[in-house]
Amino acid sequence: MTANKHPKTIRTKEDRSRLRRNIIGAILLFTLLGSIVFVVVNIFTAPSAPPADDPYAKVKSDYTLMLVQCILACVVMFIPTILHKKWSVEIPNYMYIMYYVFLYCAVYLGEVRSFYYTVARWDVMLHTFSGAMLGALGFSLVSLLNEDKRVPMEMSPFFIALFAFCFALACGVVWEIYEFTLDGIMQLNMQKYALQDGTLIVGRAALLDTMEDLIVDTLGALAVCVVGYISLKKSRARKKKAEAEEKNERDLPLDEGRGTVVN
Repeated sequence: MTANKHPKTIRTKEDRSRLRRNIIGAILLFTLLGSIVFVVVNIFTAPSAPPADDPYAKVKSDYTLMLVQCILACVVMFIPTILHKKWSVEIPNYMYIMYYVFLYCAVYLGEVRSFYYTVARWDVMLHTFSGAMLGALGFSLVSLLNEDKRVPMEMSPFFIALFAFCFALACGVVWEIYEFTLDGIMQLNMQKYALQDGTLIVGRAALLDTMEDLIVDTLGALAVCVVGYISLKKSRARKKKAEAEEKNERDLPLDEGRGTVVN
């Protein structure tokens, strides 16, 4: 009776996790769509340059950045679903939830609600979280590949951790390239090379945002990869010990008549 309930219990937990994922995804999507409407309206009404009496007022370029970010977020939020449907990549529900929360905090709170300017170290906190999230995603992807029967090799815990770490850093670098490119093409301020009132930052301080982002990406990814490596190594050791004990039990000679070990 317990054996019959166990799969049902697992399915119930998975269904609840999937439901939470879908609810959070729906909240994110509707928030982004509402933000797009809000931003488009303000693009037409905002001034091209900040007025003299209010240097911190949002201008057209600020709303243009918000629009680009909101549209991009609407597109990239469906990437995990596309990967799952097109290449059967199984991404855990908790990764979906982390991904949606990150997009909400980065785009809606960060850009639309101006948390990057009003909340101290908001950008640093987000990049640390994204580094950890991408490291966990890299672990999940390689672990799934490692367990695939079609792959004729077994990767060591160190290689899996190294891949996850490099995967997270590569994603962080691609993001900084994206920010730098859009800043140059559309005259935006994604890399925060200017203050909110438009004052340009010069010298080493102009590099601070980019380098700080990459450093905290590295630290977040490193922390997750170290924990993942230790956990995976212990899991492998327990698995090998269990297999060895099972093999020893099979190899013990038995007295066929009494079913006991023969000395």
